[in-house]
Amino acid sequence: AWDQITCSTISSSMALLPTLPTALLLPSHPQEAYCAYSIILMALFWCTEALPLPVTALFPIILYPMMAVPACQVCIEYFKDSNILFVGGLLMAIAVEHWNLHKRIALRVLLIIGVRPALLLLGFMLVTAFLSMWISNTATTAMMVPIAHAVLEQLHNTSKDVEEGSDNPTFELQEGSPQKDSTVWQKREQLRFSQGMSLCVCYSASIGGIATLTGTTPNLVLQGQVNALFPQNGNVVNFASWFGFAFPTMAILLLLSWLWLQILFLGFNFRKNFGFGGQAKEREQAAFHVIQTEHKRLGPMTFAEKAVSVLFIILVVLWFTREPGFFLGWGNLAFPDKDGNSMASDGTVAIFIGIILFLVPSKIPGLTQDPRRLKAPPALLNWKTVNEKMPWNIVLLLGGGFALAKGSEKSGLSEWLGDKLTPLQNVPSPAIAFILCLLIATFTECTSNVATTTLFLPILASMAQAICLHPLYVMLPCTLAASLAFMLPVATPPNAIVFSFGGLKVSDMARTGFLLNIIGVLVITLAINSWSFPIFNLHTFPSWAYSNTTTNCMAIQTNITTTPSP
Repeated sequence: AWDQITCSTISSSMALLPTLPTALLLPSHPQEAYCAYSIILMALFWCTEALPLPVTALFPIILYPMMAVPACQVCIEYFKDSNILFVGGLLMAIAVEHWNLHKRIALRVLLIIGVRPALLLLGFMLVTAFLSMWISNTATTAMMVPIAHAVLEQLHNTSKDVEEGSDNPTFELQEGSPQKDSTVWQKREQLRFSQGMSLCVCYSASIGGIATLTGTTPNLVLQGQVNALFPQNGNVVNFASWFGFAFPTMAILLLLSWLWLQILFLGFNFRKNFGFGGQAKEREQAAFHVIQTEHKRLGPMTFAEKAVSVLFIILVVLWFTREPGFFLGWGNLAFPDKDGNSMASDGTVAIFIGIILFLVPSKIPGLTQDPRRLKAPPALLNWKTVNEKMPWNIVLLLGGGFALAKGSEKSGLSEWLGDKLTPLQNVPSPAIAFILCLLIATFTECTSNVATTTLFLPILASMAQAICLHPLYVMLPCTLAASLAFMLPVATPPNAIVFSFGGLKVSDMARTGFLLNIIGVLVITLAINSWSFPIFNLHTFPSWAYSNTTTNCMAIQTNITTTPSP
């Protein structure tokens, strides 16, 4: 049935291909009509997935020459600096995953935090969120869910042993015995705790990804769209500025998610949740033993793990200190342009460390080894591993989004759309941000978060210019809202992985995720109206965002500065 729907979607879309531009075509706006048609067609294919997402992302190469945009200019958009940053960041993530460093970090943190029910939930959420800041959400979830289920299985087995040891046969002859009721209740509690543990892993993977620029693809879409639409922005969205804005948002949302999951799946008995009870200690020891055994199996840290750890720390330090904004970074001092900005980008740093990963050996050859039989050890990273694990489809998907943004700008569609959205100038800006976040959070439950941000961000940028609002004031919160896919198993790969392990119904995920979506939107609204203002200078309309539609903004700014204060 799905194949028939897909075929009919493709057929109807292809049938509309020659006719729809004619319907949209306005005598005075032919290029805008062609660009709008391209966006509508790509949105249709992205939402229905009638074609693979990266294949749809290639449409601008075919469609944009009809708008007098040369194909050579369109193709350049498919490998911009944001794509380079994505590839370079994933090279480090693949190395961390290849040498099992992420598993060692996860188990070590769980041993430190402890295994009491509430703390176990918090431990898995902290570890998953931290790892998803640096490696893919899917890989993090795929690693953490089996560990969580192994711990839960040991907890339940120990609880069962305790029950069997305390059984009294005389009670089994009586109907409706209190012990049987207690066993049923305990099994129900175990099921709910298992559901809570599974959901905490997939939710924290999505939440953790928003904290860093390379944590999830929508963040890179934002950076690329800002650079494409506003070339003179002075690299306003970089690793350091994004981290300063998104990390506190992630921390608050993660804490509130932990409290919500604890109340929903563990109840209000906080004394019991934190392990103050009789039989709890025995179950805790069993779970602790499982984690300890897994940790011991890894053995001592190898030279490869240590080398990857050192390079990872160097990468993060270089990202933060390249062009932090509040002091001169090494990029400003060593590679300045004529305006003093860093010519080296975050992508430059990521590729530099990525190349080193291909050069550093994974182990040091023994000094006692026969020189005639000396063989060079393999490098920390090899191309076969990279080729297998690198999601090349996302590179094309990112490029398709950047091409859409460039086409909207070149065709004049952004300017035309901005003119039509000027009535929104009378709506309070916090209300605009809140409503848009709700819209994006709802839309991303049904479509890819990359496709969602790719489609909406250019429109939001045009709207912000039209109503003299800082473009980042609406683009930043909507990018974060695209990661709030908590309600459906198909919304994001981490949800699908957790759902595939069983024990969860769609209703369980929808009920839990609905309130979590509301909490997420409220936290993002708080973030964009508080600490984001000094980081991105959101209280004024930036000079780099002026266009033909924003000349009135310039007049407003001039009047404000020339009017004497009373």
